[in-house]
Amino acid sequence: MTLRRRLLHPLTLSAIVTLLGAGGAVLAQLDGERGVPPIDSSKNYEVSGIAVDVAAKTADAARMGGWRLAQRKGWRALWARANGLPIASAPNLPDSTLDSIVAGIVVEDEEIGTNRYIGRLGVLFDRSRAGQLLGVQGQGVRSPPMLVVPVLWNGSAPVTFEVRNEWQRAWARFRAGGSPIDYVRVAGTGTDPLLLNVAQARRPGRGWWRMLLDQYGAADIVVPEVALERSWPGGPVTGHFVARHGPDGTIIDSFTLRSKDSASLPRMLDEGVSRLDEAYSAALRQGRLSPDSSLLFEEPTETPVEDALVEDVAVDTAAVVPGTTYTIEVETPDATALGSAEQALRAVPGVRSAATTSMALGGVSLMRVTFDGDLPGLTISLAARGWRAEQSGGTLRIRRQAAAAPPAQPAAPTPAPPAR
Repeated sequence: MTLRRRLLHPLTLSAIVTLLGAGGAVLAQLDGERGVPPIDSSKNYEVSGIAVDVAAKTADAARMGGWRLAQRKGWRALWARANGLPIASAPNLPDSTLDSIVAGIVVEDEEIGTNRYIGRLGVLFDRSRAGQLLGVQGQGVRSPPMLVVPVLWNGSAPVTFEVRNEWQRAWARFRAGGSPIDYVRVAGTGTDPLLLNVAQARRPGRGWWRMLLDQYGAADIVVPEVALERSWPGGPVTGHFVARHGPDGTIIDSFTLRSKDSASLPRMLDEGVSRLDEAYSAALRQGRLSPDSSLLFEEPTETPVEDALVEDVAVDTAAVVPGTTYTIEVETPDATALGSAEQALRAVPGVRSAATTSMALGGVSLMRVTFDGDLPGLTISLAARGWRAEQSGGTLRIRRQAAAAPPAQPAAPTPAPPAR
């Protein structure tokens, strides 16, 4: 065979360099993006880490036999986990039934030979179909929605969603469909790196946590942490895992794992996520994962009304709408103005609660106010407290009324000149 060399035209070469440069810019831009979308596994149960070793006449037959064996082992492990019983007591199902309830096979690691298949597999079971055979419908304990803030210590710099990292990827690819913990995992895009940062994970203040939980639709917080120690570049990596819960960072469990090299780091982190999930699940069953009462919005207390007052006073119920929520826009030049505005709104008669939903220091912040009455009534109450309110649809924009200038003092009369 003859090798032929082709000379590239200078213009063609320059065009290729330009395209490579543009491609590098695109790749750099992609690498600089934040956020890893989590896997939606709400419809599946997952059993991972199933080891199989099957020999057959051909490679395809060996691989098919390995997958069949993984389905059987996965079903028995899932049944035992759901019912809290040993695997030996799990019932056997025919392969035709397993084929109907298995949603997919996840290949974690495999080695294929001419007549042998060795692999580490995961099995996904359809929740609706497998749940009918598990016999635990409606009996499992389910946690309230838990906002996940994963913290990674790599060296001496802790990060959460500021940059994409392996710990965030591990939680994003974790299939939580079979877990009793209702994890609320964010992608880390938009304002997530600003709101859910390392400082927030260490902040015990309940006010901000209530605002974040309300924004992300959660009721409690879990902060899984891992600190990585590298023996040398590319060498073994030791991970120290800590399961924290709540705004005070209560430690639920801690353990240490080790990978043989940097290439095995993702597998070690996946195992760490699974063990942290087991720790949170055990704490839930033991009653140690209850939400902090200070994170819950206070329910209004009803004041009993005397029958005599009810008979003497006729109340127009159509004019009063109890517990109506309105959006208030407040000018907040600094944090002090924001805090004083919240306190002033809570002091207005008829206001049940006032919480900041969007903070903009130096601009206009948004607050959610629950008021016993209609919007005009709230406007009148605010005006009585020294606020100037402008209504636009169902939103009020308020600002402090400027203090009235003192009346000008009349000028003193000019004395008349003495008579000559």
